[in-house]
Amino acid sequence: MASNQRSADLTANHAKSALQLQILAKVESDYQHAEHHFKRVFPRPIVQFTLRGKSAGTAHLQTNRLRFNPVLLAENPQVFLSEVVPHEISHLLCYQLFGRVKPHGKEWQSIMVSTFKVAPKTTHQLNVQSVNGQQFDYFCGCGNTTLSIRRHNRVIRGQTQYRCRRCKQTLQPI
Repeated sequence: MASNQRSADLTANHAKSALQLQILAKVESDYQHAEHHFKRVFPRPIVQFTLRGKSAGTAHLQTNRLRFNPVLLAENPQVFLSEVVPHEISHLLCYQLFGRVKPHGKEWQSIMVSTFKVAPKTTHQLNVQSVNGQQFDYFCGCGNTTLSIRRHNRVIRGQTQYRCRRCKQTLQPI
């Protein structure tokens, strides 16, 4: 793939912040490293900074696309550079090398360890307080718990009921 095409693919979202440009550079660097490691060329993904919620990043396998959470990125730039970017790239590489396999299976873990020298953790431990959506209080036999606005709205519309994982009672709004 030509260098100009790679740049066009990587910046399809028109990254504006210096931090986003750092992430784009890290993606390219990690891809070059993977190409050297596997001795083959990989198509570059489209990179977007549009992810919301508590996830730091996602890899869309069939569309060869990476999405990152800009709020969590701004709060944790070093973790994104050292862990989140290699984590998500490993998903894309795993799909291109092995096809459909378990998302955090042995193939993915192998890429994380052997290619990027990063511990293969399946979830991040970032503080997500700033991206927590509105929460609604519910109760059951065990006590109080909270539901997200999406789940709360489903209960209110009568579309579903949620049960406590411990006591199995239906959660009731407070």
